[in-house]
Amino acid sequence: MAVVTYRDALTQALREELQRDDRVFLMGEEVAQYNGAYKVSKGLLDEFGPMRIVDTPITELGFAGVGVGAAMVGLRPIVEFMTWNFALLALDQVVNAAAKMMYMSGGQYSMPMVFRGPNGAALQLSAQHSQAWESWLAHIPGLKVCTPGTPADAKGLLKAAIRDDNPVVFLEGEMLYNTKGEVPEGEHIVPIGVAEVKREGDHCSIITHGKMVLVGMKIADDLAKEGITLDVVDLRTVRPMDVEAIARSVQKTNRAVVLEEGWEMCGVGAQVVDFIQRECFDDLDAPVLRVHQEDVPMPYAKNLERAAKPDAAKAIAAVRKVLYLD
Repeated sequence: MAVVTYRDALTQALREELQRDDRVFLMGEEVAQYNGAYKVSKGLLDEFGPMRIVDTPITELGFAGVGVGAAMVGLRPIVEFMTWNFALLALDQVVNAAAKMMYMSGGQYSMPMVFRGPNGAALQLSAQHSQAWESWLAHIPGLKVCTPGTPADAKGLLKAAIRDDNPVVFLEGEMLYNTKGEVPEGEHIVPIGVAEVKREGDHCSIITHGKMVLVGMKIADDLAKEGITLDVVDLRTVRPMDVEAIARSVQKTNRAVVLEEGWEMCGVGAQVVDFIQRECFDDLDAPVLRVHQEDVPMPYAKNLERAAKPDAAKAIAAVRKVLYLD
């Protein structure tokens, strides 16, 4: 397997799907001439031309709506938001048009489109540009929500999303673009709605997704030095959620910590805990704990930003607590 960056894995997926199906096109701010704000679309304009790699004005609501219309007439648009924080302006099209069109048309219109872009906090982008959107969007029936945490999953899930006949929200970790990992060569598809155990262990389950997958794997490596082994369950998609994978892990370890980037209130972790307490209660030897962002808008100051974010130290403390070591 080749070792590539998360960014290049996404580019590979886009290129392969543009080559495979001439109904696929990419649109968004700076995706063409500038090669994308994060260079995910680098080289695609030269290869596929301006009819398929389309620069748009700074009008998220407008070009998201163009994508919805294109999907209704049989094309397969990929709408890139420069950041999901800007997509707030386009939520009417995402939530009220794309998510509901098949239902409200009685199945007459499918909606084969992808909304994608960077999600969550980076470094000193402050409150308005640092929000993790997965729990907001996973609340909506009709949307599928993908949160890949590794280059292999980024490529495989994006290819699956482009081929899906339903609207897919694709949340790319803003701090993941330069991370590297092995990606299978050739055709690589990761099915939507299937979790993966990234580390095998016996003492506690870490349920996580997106950017926090790397944190989960790091704490698994660190705690292994103390003889504590962790199951790291990467959800990969939060809607649909692979609850069977969660159950298998909790039934094996009898303890769970949910690690997520977003806020506590109504977060993805709340959904995970709800499932565990309903379906795996008799398997638990300790309460399920959550590690998440502090309940504040993201600060700008470096020290306060670090304090607000979930990290390895907070996750390790939670694991030790459910193991009654602290």
